[in-house]
Amino acid sequence: MRIQPIETPRLRLRQFVSTDWKAVHAYTSDAAVMTYIPEGSMSEDETRRYVQRQTGDEAEAFAVILKEDNCLIGHISFHPWFAVRTYEIGWVFQPTYHGQGYATEGAHALIRYGFEELDLHRVIATCQPENPASYRVMEKLGMQREGHFRKCIYRGDNQWWDEYFYAILREDWAGRVDPPSS
Repeated sequence: MRIQPIETPRLRLRQFVSTDWKAVHAYTSDAAVMTYIPEGSMSEDETRRYVQRQTGDEAEAFAVILKEDNCLIGHISFHPWFAVRTYEIGWVFQPTYHGQGYATEGAHALIRYGFEELDLHRVIATCQPENPASYRVMEKLGMQREGHFRKCIYRGDNQWWDEYFYAILREDWAGRVDPPSS
């Protein structure tokens, strides 16, 4: 999917450009940051390929730029899920920018875009129960926990992870104007 840049008070969400790979690699190469991402940390080549895939019409993630210094601080995935008029959202940010409301602010803007411009019915998100920072963002966005799937993600070495499933419906979103406070 292609988007025009989306502005929030502090952020600009935009398509990736190929030169973004170094900024993306700064956090996708960090094993701690990528703990809950199924693919795990990325090599330079994997990061270059990932960013290149996100530059075209089939993009599933968007760069998050901090407007005050024009630096890339993370990305938010936002792409069709298997159900009609349903998208999945997720986020990964540089650790320096954790805990400052950027994920909530950026995700809020994309969810609004989804409901107002794409006429979505539902937006979903998932995370592991061991990742409270992620599910707190989901809850700040007004998403409801709809499921706790036990041992549903195989991580290798006979290790299975649980997963929380969150969603927000268009009618739940209606009337929300301002992003939630961080």
